[in-house]
Amino acid sequence: MPEAASLHATRARIGDSEFDRDTGVTRREPGVYDIDLSAGWTIISAVNGGYLLAVLGRALADALPHSDPFTISAHYLTASQPGPAVVRTDVVRTGRTLSTGQASLFQYDDEGRETERIRVLASYGDLDSLPDDVRTTAKPPAIAPIDQCFGPADSPAPVPGSSAITDRLMLKLDPATLGWALGAPSGKGEMRSWFGLADGRDADPLSLLLAVDALPPTAFEIGLTGWVPTVELTVHVRCRPAPGPLRVAITTRNLAGGFLEEDAEVWDSADRLVAQSRQLARVRLG
Repeated sequence: MPEAASLHATRARIGDSEFDRDTGVTRREPGVYDIDLSAGWTIISAVNGGYLLAVLGRALADALPHSDPFTISAHYLTASQPGPAVVRTDVVRTGRTLSTGQASLFQYDDEGRETERIRVLASYGDLDSLPDDVRTTAKPPAIAPIDQCFGPADSPAPVPGSSAITDRLMLKLDPATLGWALGAPSGKGEMRSWFGLADGRDADPLSLLLAVDALPPTAFEIGLTGWVPTVELTVHVRCRPAPGPLRVAITTRNLAGGFLEEDAEVWDSADRLVAQSRQLARVRLG
């Protein structure tokens, strides 16, 4: 398995990287945070949902007595745009092992009215305090070696509007899930990729919130094109990831009524399942 150090000549550190700076919130007063949403995390002109989840996740990590997201569920109400935003948090309950809070991100619309973009409910704890006992039937995804996979720079025709976020990611997609890029989608709702941040920063619990929503939509491999906006996304962070590139596998089994689900698994370099997610997304048919 490749080491992350072989992929990056220089490496950013957790806490001192573009991802950390762009998700950093400034506490205005207890429970209220300001942020300027970066245009660097947009796809087809909209701010990526995983990036937004990491922003709210960082605010909740400051507001709650525990720092690690265990489970976080988000409802995406309106599309967010690059620029100023306000995050408001509320502590619902604090306990010895888990604390629960909610947060909402607001921006102003063209008429100057405050508009809620996303609302989350989350429980936080201490990942380092969890027992080592693991009993699972889950297996790491079957994915080609990283040097046999392909990134956005290898595509002859990049997805319009997607270059901003892909410039900040290390994505190497499994050729078995790249039929859509060649005009021959497999019809299977599958997407698999090696994943990291372009500056070499190792993964942590907050960046896992980005990882589950950073691959091309499984709808592409079903034969659909265009924007696939997230309606709801729930992420479970299972353990702190080991250094090195992640492997992300996403599947869709059911598209009905213009909506599909995406189930994601994220595996680290130590072959541990470090995050799982499910989201409901909308697709444009016809």
